[in-house]
Amino acid sequence: MTGTRPAVRVSELVRTRARNPEAVSEAAARRVRRPLLGDSGRLMIVAADHPARGALAVGDRRLAMANRADLLERLCLALSRPGVDGVLGTADVLDDLLLLGALDGKVVMGSLNRGGLAGASFELDDRFTGHRPEDLARLRFDAGKLLLRIGYDDPGSLNTLASGARAVDAMAAQRLPVFVEPFISRRVDGRLRNDLSAEAVTRSIAIASGLAGTSAYTWLKVPVTEEEDRMAAVMETSTLPAVLLGGEVGADQDEAYEKWRKALRLPTVQGLVVGRSLLYPPDGDVGAAVDTAVGLL
Repeated sequence: MTGTRPAVRVSELVRTRARNPEAVSEAAARRVRRPLLGDSGRLMIVAADHPARGALAVGDRRLAMANRADLLERLCLALSRPGVDGVLGTADVLDDLLLLGALDGKVVMGSLNRGGLAGASFELDDRFTGHRPEDLARLRFDAGKLLLRIGYDDPGSLNTLASGARAVDAMAAQRLPVFVEPFISRRVDGRLRNDLSAEAVTRSIAIASGLAGTSAYTWLKVPVTEEEDRMAAVMETSTLPAVLLGGEVGADQDEAYEKWRKALRLPTVQGLVVGRSLLYPPDGDVGAAVDTAVGLL
């Protein structure tokens, strides 16, 4: 394995949480900050906001992300690799990383909405149950992220759109960047699927770009489309800066890297926000997977 996974002692984290809950805010107050964009002008963010939505599967391993110590060790290793700018997570994960001292000099991005639990009948009614913009400001975090799945046949999407718009407004009021991850989603055999066709991604980008009273602090977090040759036209839908998301873990990781490499050449694409495919690569080598992704930038 490339790099050494640090040992996370759960007993120490639990002891600190139980006896000194103020340690989290104290760690946030002394954290060394950095600009969102470094000298390269590119972003490499590792995502770990899946568990709070009940999305614990990686490939055919249904509970792969359920072991918190294992996840934290993978995150700490990923964050230690050269060229990794920061992390995206929910409060519980970021609080653990603060207590572990793993966030100095890193971009910290909080996840705003996790109410639409994976597999629930209300999955598309994704009201905001994660970080609030004022929480991110209080903790001196650097950005926020919201998932915006839109189902044309599901009324719950209206609540998601409305709360998403107000969240973008609130983030702008705090002068904090917000990364909007839009999808057109449909249920297939009872399971929610994101439509990655060029037309659907184009439509989702158009909708996300127009949310709220200002787009000054809005970024997009978008997938590579199924029709790779149409990705350039898709990204012409908006002038907002964008990052690519990683998606599901596949057996052919080299294919995913090549898709990212091509899309990263497009003028609005500024970097990568990738989670499971780097933290749980098919060969198990987290360090090598992260280094390869960094090399694409």
